[in-house]
Amino acid sequence: MTSPSPTSPPLSARFDGVLFFPVTPYGPDGSVDIDAFRAHVRDGIDAGAAGVFACCGTGEFHALTPEEFQACVAAAVAEAAGRVPVLAGAGYGTALAIRYAGLAEEAGADGLLAMPPYLVVADQRGLEAHYTALADATSLDVIVYQRDNAILAPETVARLAAHPRIVGLKDGAGDLDLMQRIVSAVRTERPDEDFLYFNGLPTAELTALAYRGVGVTLYSSAVFCFAPEIAVAFHRALTRGDDATVNRLIDGFYRPLVELRAQGRGYAVSLVKAGVRLRGRDVGEVRPPLSEPADAHVKELADIVTRGYALLPDEGSGG
Repeated sequence: MTSPSPTSPPLSARFDGVLFFPVTPYGPDGSVDIDAFRAHVRDGIDAGAAGVFACCGTGEFHALTPEEFQACVAAAVAEAAGRVPVLAGAGYGTALAIRYAGLAEEAGADGLLAMPPYLVVADQRGLEAHYTALADATSLDVIVYQRDNAILAPETVARLAAHPRIVGLKDGAGDLDLMQRIVSAVRTERPDEDFLYFNGLPTAELTALAYRGVGVTLYSSAVFCFAPEIAVAFHRALTRGDDATVNRLIDGFYRPLVELRAQGRGYAVSLVKAGVRLRGRDVGEVRPPLSEPADAHVKELADIVTRGYALLPDEGSGG
């Protein structure tokens, strides 16, 4: 497959809605189930996803072989068929991140989500060199994912924003003071840059109001994987300034969901996958080293989702 046409609209013009991070399905033998993946991606696009981020954190990037990764990205591109952009994860050390970028480009992806480097805690000079080398090696747009061992200083982000293929920053750290300083630094140093910012915290809807206060309006929605009508209704209410609906969903659905997610290691992925199964898509279990959520927690998830749908306004009930 070929990379997107250079005449394609920039990503900044294409992310008008909920961003979808699909899970990666596995069959009974543990292998990637491409047919189930395509069906899951198709469900999300049909439900109104504004973009598909394949093989990222929720998609268990860490657990996939390069061949599985490329097959999934190609499947997502085929299902999207140009309707929405498809981005793929790229991570580990610099050499492997570049390799994954090449595989994603061959598969037809529109862009990359650059995951934190594997294991090491690097200084700012090293992080800047890593992301610059990745962006230099690809023709795809790159969004840098800040979290864990890859926390960037405002001046580092401002310099990265000058790269023609580094188009955004996804924040998974949750430090709003730092994010405000990053936004300010990029705005000051690169006033003409149309730089994208994403709230990348797990269950990002819970903090969406706070992030909007510092100018971060885009966010990843894990809920969209298993309750897209709720995710779309929340996004619509947030965009319209419908505080009553936003607060009702935060209080009755998102806060209980976050409290449940906090009860298990890896639940930001395994609980989402359980939610997709509850919806009727057999996507299998997570791969080690992640493990499945407790049965009682899956039941609690089902109850939370049921209550969430009951909170929807009539126009967002969907089905």
